[in-house]
Amino acid sequence: MTNRPAIAPLRYHPDVEHIEPDEPQTGRDLAETMLSIAHTTYADTGHAMRSVHAKSHGLLSARLDILPGLSAEFAQGIFAEPRSYEGVIRLSTTPGDLLHDSVSTPRGMALKVLNVDGSRLSGSGSSTSQDFVLVNGKEFNSPSGKAFLRNLKMLALTTDRLERVKELVAKVFKGLESALEAVGGESAMLKTLGGNPETHILGESFFSQLPVRHGEFIAKIAVVPASDNLKALIDTRLDTQDDPDVIRHAVERFFAGEGAVWHVQAQLCTSLDDMPVEGIKAWDEAKSPFVTIAHLIAEPQPAWSEERAERADDGLHFSPWNGIEAHRPLGSIMRLRKLAYEKSAAFRSQRNAIPVTEPLHCPFAHSGGSPNTTGRAAE
Repeated sequence: MTNRPAIAPLRYHPDVEHIEPDEPQTGRDLAETMLSIAHTTYADTGHAMRSVHAKSHGLLSARLDILPGLSAEFAQGIFAEPRSYEGVIRLSTTPGDLLHDSVSTPRGMALKVLNVDGSRLSGSGSSTSQDFVLVNGKEFNSPSGKAFLRNLKMLALTTDRLERVKELVAKVFKGLESALEAVGGESAMLKTLGGNPETHILGESFFSQLPVRHGEFIAKIAVVPASDNLKALIDTRLDTQDDPDVIRHAVERFFAGEGAVWHVQAQLCTSLDDMPVEGIKAWDEAKSPFVTIAHLIAEPQPAWSEERAERADDGLHFSPWNGIEAHRPLGSIMRLRKLAYEKSAAFRSQRNAIPVTEPLHCPFAHSGGSPNTTGRAAE
């Protein structure tokens, strides 16, 4: 056996979650606020976009290889046995409007694993896929559901405002964030409002931030650079001043000739006191480290095109609630996301030429061969 943890992971039971009495109303308010963003951008463009993560920077066909020899604690859900799954990766940034890349906000990775087995989550019965929605930060940007709603309302008010103003504000926030990081800190909110460092998205590590069931246990999920060519891009800065789509173009240049490999990792909960499900703080990695359980591989391919955008940006949705019970999202923020994601997908599906559907196979063919020698996973 490999990857046997020197920890005693906590077993999942329904009592790990605590639902507040007014949570359903907060969820409805959150969904309506997200829809208000979509209505604003639709009125401007005539095209229905996501309420958050509207701008894609990479749309990739991928393969998820589950590692052999995982210990029982990690060999759970879709990771229970060594096999390969077809997948789709969508790289994005957070706003609900399409902004110049100089308005530098957190980067996201959404992963759709196709044709998985298992009892389905409520509302996802027409799908056979498992989604993981990840962001390049270990902590969620709001400490509670109500704070999440307040912050989203503030972002909704900035949608459709003058982009030049956003660019200037982003410069201020980036300066504040740099000063904070210089003394060993960071602010998820500053990054959300435009202060994220102008880094290459392929050098980022991505995190679920919030917990999910990991079969019999509870985990947070991470996707981190594994191949040398991805590691070389960690903390690499992009010049965002002249090219409004510089992130996308950097991804396209990379995958035109190279493949990439990421480690997919799980961090198991060992104590609700130290690692609460109803919380947004990062869990202590000294008490429970992230452990690699799979490799995510993307071969050389056209990383973005109008056709891919139609098929993936318009035709697909990614939600932590699209999946199997073995990876059920946990905690208040995750529960509040369910209705909002459903309504956002329905809004796009009803208005665009390509409706939102769940694929049996990757909706775009990939090109190129296997990853080259710089795209092998570092063990």
